Amino acid sequence: MDLILTNALIPQGDRKVKTNILVNDGKIVGFTNDVSTLKAKETIDIKENLVVPGCIDPHTHFMDPGFTHRETFTTGTRSAAAGGVTTHIDMPCCSKPSVRDRESFYKKIEPLRDQAYIDYCFWGGMTGEDVREGWLDNIYPQIEEGVVAFKVYMTPSVPTFPKVTDGEMLEIFRKIAPTGLPIGVHAENYDICTFYTEKLKSEGRLDGPAWAEARMSLAEKVAIQLVISYAEATGARVHIVHMSTKEGVQLVREAKLRGVKVTAETCPHYLVLNAQDSMSERGTFAKIAPPLREKEDNIVHWQALADGTIDFVGTDHAPYEIATEKAAADSTIWNSFPGIPGVETMVPILVSEGFNKGRLSLSRFVEVTSRNAAIHYGIYPKKGAIELGSDADFTVIDLEREYTIDEQKTESMAKYNPLHGMKLKGKPIQTIVRGKVIYDEDNGGIVGKAGYGEYVKRQSIQRLDREIKYEVYEESAKELEEKHRIEKALVSN
Repeated sequence: MDLILTNALIPQGDRKVKTNILVNDGKIVGFTNDVSTLKAKETIDIKENLVVPGCIDPHTHFMDPGFTHRETFTTGTRSAAAGGVTTHIDMPCCSKPSVRDRESFYKKIEPLRDQAYIDYCFWGGMTGEDVREGWLDNIYPQIEEGVVAFKVYMTPSVPTFPKVTDGEMLEIFRKIAPTGLPIGVHAENYDICTFYTEKLKSEGRLDGPAWAEARMSLAEKVAIQLVISYAEATGARVHIVHMSTKEGVQLVREAKLRGVKVTAETCPHYLVLNAQDSMSERGTFAKIAPPLREKEDNIVHWQALADGTIDFVGTDHAPYEIATEKAAADSTIWNSFPGIPGVETMVPILVSEGFNKGRLSLSRFVEVTSRNAAIHYGIYPKKGAIELGSDADFTVIDLEREYTIDEQKTESMAKYNPLHGMKLKGKPIQTIVRGKVIYDEDNGGIVGKAGYGEYVKRQSIQRLDREIKYEVYEESAKELEEKHRIEKALVSN
């Protein structure tokens, strides 16, 4: 063998099973209870820590090439590895050029081939300009190059990636629907967000929560309603990226029950942070789009993640330069750039606040951190599985390790994080990609090399099963009702 992982606890449903994992040529080739007769180039004693399929971040903006004053592919993938992520899927928009055809695809990927510490996939892109100029056939060369999905924005992103109007989005849905690939939508109503931003600015509002008030929950609700309506009309597979509201959860749940091809993701910050507290304390450093919401939205998102309404978690990792874009001399809550880093803290949040606190079962933890994204984006079981023949990607987690998030000690170039100071229990301690240790918490941190990470093409068209576990949702709803009753009683007293 090239590698044997001894004394590993791997998930079997909701049970942990002790085994030794055999790896050769970057693949999983076996499991055994006895390694006494086996030889390996390297043996790692896992010491009965939990080993799960290498975690996947399906939503990153690593800003390279073109915006490397914010993040590079090198620093972004180092940060991912330090957070237990073995594969990330990079968005098409935050690079120069944005990925919208074969030429721009190669202009993005070629400078990155020797930079990545972990494996990576790419989103493809479609914009309003592509519709207006008659460039919709550019989806086909992107599909041939292995992109896993297509992204559209209902609100502006960057100048090289124009937003879509309602009609343009419908035309894109009609074009992509026959391919079977997912369409990821940034779902916020542009007119609502723009009108109320200008209104609150004219009223002199400069406090952090004003950003969340301007981009109100209703803006996401009506956008998701439109996306679902278009999916029903065209048969397109739609995916709501970074969903933030309880209203969105309900709409997605109802659409799934009707058989609509809709999936959704949320982000760690929508599970543990709220606008009033975080934006009052951190201001522009907690500014994102969609904005942080309320505590009730946190609770509803946890229950939706557990019951299957939300399919998996991504980070929307989108860091900006502090001195010029987050906290410049003339920065306000209105003109600072909306985005935060997150790839290094996703898995720790889901371990500590999800699995260790009983909000997620072990099997569900595996689904929302790796398996479901791998299936949805067509890279399963190469990724997202601990099975014979799968890539030997592993995230090793010490469930008992306690630590505090420190924004200054992250691998990302962006030394800010609204999760700064949060105390967690449970942490990824080793990140292994195709049988190579890339990150080792107790032996130097990043130990892999830039350029080891490989581009992973879409393997096939796959779809997640639509499954909602009502018993989990009903129990969570009762808990929510009881929590509200207690809070009201405390206030009245």
